[in-house]
Amino acid sequence: MKKSDELSTAIADALRNKWGDQMNRYAFPPPIFVAMQGEFLELDLDNGALTAGFPVFERYLNPYGTMQGGMIAAAVDNTLGPLSVLVAPPNVTRRLEVTYSRPVTPDVERIVVVGKLLERKGRWLSFRANVYDPEGLRLARAKAMHWIIDER
Repeated sequence: MKKSDELSTAIADALRNKWGDQMNRYAFPPPIFVAMQGEFLELDLDNGALTAGFPVFERYLNPYGTMQGGMIAAAVDNTLGPLSVLVAPPNVTRRLEVTYSRPVTPDVERIVVVGKLLERKGRWLSFRANVYDPEGLRLARAKAMHWIIDER
């Protein structure tokens, strides 16, 4: 079993322990995470952090031959979303802002997204994320606000 498969299992177990029978109401990992062939790489619940990797496919390229910004944003959302349900009750993304630093070219092969919970204020969750190439060069950064929809 790959480390990412073991981590996915550990995350699913943590969610089952947290939510019990409610876990059956949710798809985990999210279908879009699976469709993008995402892999969970690291989890640090003590610090509210999750790292995931996503391949750069030719079908994700824009007319300039670089990864389309919406796909980068989807990778960020697909990292912060699973993190958010691990650190808080069910919630949704209310705002996601991505700042692109460098183009993601096909030779990058995979982007790595590191997401972190910054703060919880009432029903609001604040997150940040950084997107890197495999060598650690930052390609984009993001911030997100999530709204807790169910306090149970």
